[in-house]
Amino acid sequence: MSTTKDQTVLDQEEAELARQWTGRIRRLLVDALPPDKLLPDRQPSYLSSWIYIFGALTIGGLALVILTGTVLALEGPQWWHVSSIGLFVNSMHLWSVEFFFFFMVIHLWGKFFMAAWRGNRQLTWMTGVVTFFFSIGAGFTGYVSQTNFDSQWIATQAKDGINATGAGAFVNALNFGQMLMWHIVLLPAAVVALTGLHILMVRHKGIVTPIEVNGTEVPHQGTQSESDPS
Repeated sequence: MSTTKDQTVLDQEEAELARQWTGRIRRLLVDALPPDKLLPDRQPSYLSSWIYIFGALTIGGLALVILTGTVLALEGPQWWHVSSIGLFVNSMHLWSVEFFFFFMVIHLWGKFFMAAWRGNRQLTWMTGVVTFFFSIGAGFTGYVSQTNFDSQWIATQAKDGINATGAGAFVNALNFGQMLMWHIVLLPAAVVALTGLHILMVRHKGIVTPIEVNGTEVPHQGTQSESDPS
């Protein structure tokens, strides 16, 4: 009898906890992204194609951009002008940005020609496009934060163009402090947040399959381990 009462009390407590907003959010997240979908051990064999690799390479480039940018931020925006190590880190930052955009553009166009929005993946596609535009803004503000003649020239040329769009009331390319803060805080935060959202949406909807050939869907041909690209 006591066991039945204890079980009833536990059931009532669980029902009460389930009505709380934290419990509802937890259930929604677990239903949308169960652990085996969030961190899968195996993937379809068609992922061995190189066109599926450029998304991961883009994330790798972004990680290197953040790492080298953090070092530059710790030492200050003018450190690389007077230090050989700073010049090396600044060069690493530059080339990581170049590779980041290179891989991102290939990923963007590859998914465009694969019609990656198929299967109700329109929002996944749009988060990638919006991330690309935010990245352009981050790259621009980085160019005008170099504290050299190049940055002064770029800023003065950009000022007229920005003013012509009407955005000059909010974005002043000649304001070094504003451009630096946009470059190291606001825009990177937006890019990282959108990238994280993009990855979660890819995990939720799954990776898009190859385009059907003559109306026949390309078979999965089994699965492969994520650690074995062959």
